[in-house]
This record gives sequence, structure tokens and C-alpha cells, in this order.
Amino acid sequence: MNAISLQVPSPIAPILWNSVLADLVTNPDELCDLLALGELDRESIRKSCEGFPLRVPRPYLSRIKVADPQDPLLLQILPRTEELITTDAAQLDPLQEKQFSPVPGLLHKYHGRVLVVLSGSCAIHCRYCFRRHFPYEDARIGKTQWQAILEYIEADDTITEVIFSGGDPLNSTDASLAAKTSDLAEIAHLKRLRIHTRQPVMIPQRVNTQLLNWTSETRLDVVMVLHSNHAQEIDHHVEVALIKLRNNGITLLNQSVLLKGINDDAQVLAELNERLFECGVLPYYLHMLDPVQGAMHFSVSRQRAMQIKADLQALLPGYLVPRFAVEEPHAPNKTTL
Repeated sequence: MNAISLQVPSPIAPILWNSVLADLVTNPDELCDLLALGELDRESIRKSCEGFPLRVPRPYLSRIKVADPQDPLLLQILPRTEELITTDAAQLDPLQEKQFSPVPGLLHKYHGRVLVVLSGSCAIHCRYCFRRHFPYEDARIGKTQWQAILEYIEADDTITEVIFSGGDPLNSTDASLAAKTSDLAEIAHLKRLRIHTRQPVMIPQRVNTQLLNWTSETRLDVVMVLHSNHAQEIDHHVEVALIKLRNNGITLLNQSVLLKGINDDAQVLAELNERLFECGVLPYYLHMLDPVQGAMHFSVSRQRAMQIKADLQALLPGYLVPRFAVEEPHAPNKTTL
């Protein structure tokens, strides 16, 4: 895709991304007050937060319709009593990631690429998160752990791509990310750096000059895989951020999760993918929900997913239809439907 031009108004007082991150909505009562959700059972919401706290950035909150308990963005972040239900079909570690960690903080599941869990925190707690029970303390990366990760990658010349993941890797500072990227670029057989992040959608201010600088200065090809589930998430500020990334030479892809009552509709997904393309982003994967304890109320049946796929293919050109995928613990790659 060619560079995209966009008229960007000059803000009077730019907001720093870390100040937004320091001022998240974490109190269920504040969430209900801000969105005029007086009819909801606040005690149940508080109870549902005990195992997986509420975290919502205010820029994201501003895109949620006030006084609408069925808003698709609200449903992604609102703690519900269904999270307290345990089922035999769900697990704490649905992808069995521990067995793929040869050194702390690194997952080596697929040929040619490794994933590094850079951060244990996110700007937002999506209630369907497959890592909501992940032992981030065991994967904490200090200097010793980072050196072990570098040595592991350097010793295996079949590894051509490193994926920064988390949590959200863009919760880390630009200085830290720049230093780690520089270390990786010194490994000759590495070709690409992939960054899995929800930050530019949650907090568009995260796309700052420092981020644009270190991603453009590395010799590695940089791919950023965003996570957006609904077109309503992409307001003008997000659009500006995404176009900056695209014009900076970063390949932008998007992955979504198929979520019951939120985006399990071909028209909703078509609007999302059209909106993404306007911002220089190509659809990548649409994931079936990983069967994690506390999130099964979001699950969509495979039969329903196949119908949605057929309907979506009838609405969009092929390049705007994401691959419908299931991630299975022992498979050599993601399984497409």
C-alpha cells in the first residue's frame, strides 16, 4: 500500500501515553458512573474483578456509548458473573504454553520464530484474554533472562523472526524497546521483528516520535500485529496513529477474536475490515476463542463461525477477509477453518 496522507490537527497540549497509562479506570463504580450504567449489579461486577481486575484506558472508554449495557466495546471490558463459572471445557492455560518455554520469557512453539513475553501488563484487561491466568512472574525478563534469550536465539539459525508479546510489549519504555531491538539486530540470521500490541488502538498517544524512531532505525523488517474487534474502536485519533505507523514503513496487520454478542456477525466484521483498510491495516487472523476459564460466555460455535465466514466472503474482496483460525496446543501451526 502507498503512503496515506491525512490532515492532522495540531493539539494544543499533547497527552503523553504514560500519563494515560497511569490514569486507567480500575474501579467498577467509576466505570458504571462514567457510562451511566445505574441498572447494573455493581456488587456482582466487583466480585467478578477479584481474579482479573478491571483495567480500561480513558481514550477507549470515550468510544463506548453512554447508558448502553449492550455496547460492543463495553462487553469486552465489563466484568460479569459468567466469569466465575468453571467448566470442564475450559482451562487456565488453554494453549499449554509452559511446555514451549526453553528459557524464561521465551516461547518457541512454531518453526522459524520465537515469542518473547516482554511485559506482564496491558493497558486494558479484555475479559476474554487467553493469558488472564498466565504466570507472568515466572516469565519476568531482567538482564540475566534477556541475555539467555539472546543466546538461545543466536544458537538456532533457523529462527528468523522474533515476536514481542505480553501482556502488551508497548507497555515497555521506548528506551528499553530500542535497546532490545538493537541487540536482536546484531544476530545475523534474524530478519523480522513482529510486535503484537493493542496499545495503538487503546491509547493512540503511544505512537510517539520515539516509537517511530526506533522502529525505523533498525535493519529488521518491522511488522505490527494490532488487535481490534469492532469498527467502533477506531476513532479519528486511532486512525491518525495507525497512518503514522504505516507511513513509517511498518507492515500493519490486525487480528481479532470472534466474540459472541460483540462481532459474531458478518456485517460487523465487514465494517471493521473496511475501516482497518482505510487506516493502512490488512486483516490477518480471526481467532476462535481460546477455551480459557472465565471467558467461555464469549464462545461462538464452529458451525456458526463457518456461516459467518461464508457470509463475509460474499461481502468483501478476498484480501479483506481474515483467516479464521484455531490455535491448538500441539499443532505445528495455527489451524484454519
